[in-house]
Amino acid sequence: MNAIVQCQALTKSYGSKQVLKQLSFELEKGDVAALIGPNGAGKTTLFSILCGYLKPDSGSVSLLGHRAGSDALFGKVSALPQDAQFDPAFSIGEQLDFFGRLQGLSNKAARAETLRVLALVELSEQVQHKAGALSHGMRKRAAIAQAFIGQPELVLLDEPTAGLDPVNALHIRQLISRLSGDVSFMISSHNIFELEQLCNKVLYLEHGQLQTQASGETDSQQQYLTLQLEQDDAAAVTQALSQLPGLVSINASQKKELVLCYSVQQNTDFDLAVLQCLAANGWRYRNLTKGQTLEQKLFKAV
Repeated sequence: MNAIVQCQALTKSYGSKQVLKQLSFELEKGDVAALIGPNGAGKTTLFSILCGYLKPDSGSVSLLGHRAGSDALFGKVSALPQDAQFDPAFSIGEQLDFFGRLQGLSNKAARAETLRVLALVELSEQVQHKAGALSHGMRKRAAIAQAFIGQPELVLLDEPTAGLDPVNALHIRQLISRLSGDVSFMISSHNIFELEQLCNKVLYLEHGQLQTQASGETDSQQQYLTLQLEQDDAAAVTQALSQLPGLVSINASQKKELVLCYSVQQNTDFDLAVLQCLAANGWRYRNLTKGQTLEQKLFKAV
């Protein structure tokens, strides 16, 4: 296993309030991990510890084989706070050049790096524009460009698409997806549906504790179907589907949505049997998809 982040029994308190409680997890190279949890769950504290801004009270944390905050991680780990801002009086290019020089690049190398990261976020034409002249979405994309200066191996993003219109949010999602083969990401967000598209691993944090971990891996012996009905026929449909061979469980996750768990060994054509049952009874449906949504996986477990 090629672990890029390792946290063991991580604990952090502010006065009498314990914010992180015996937190343990690992991320592997190439992971795109979602950090999910309600406000006050400890997400920002965890990010601050991973960046080396805070020290844990107990436990251990290492990134790329080094302790958090180590000089060896300089340029290899980057983070983007949710409220990162540019100075409105200077151009985007000037400020990104400055950040490059802070990483030890020469003036020429810093300018080349500025042009590279702006191209990543499709803002090459705005290099001479002042931050104050850019739209909110463009400023957010420019801030994300800053996080990629120096080609880091691990990038921590806090609410990277918060407040963005659909077009700019799509740009960010496509960028993360495109780079995920070479860069590992940890993304904190309240947009669970967006994270479902991006992430292969999920950490659900609540009251400073890791409540559950979810991944894209599925049990080869048991599979899931999510059935969205056209009308509120859930009770009648549940009764009929309960008679199908191979059904393990059936749950109503929403008023017109059923999640079916079935045994592959007992019925390899279970999805076909479901469709035949619906047709025989004249029940209309909107969608039948394989698997569970991220929301179903997480909140079934908490």
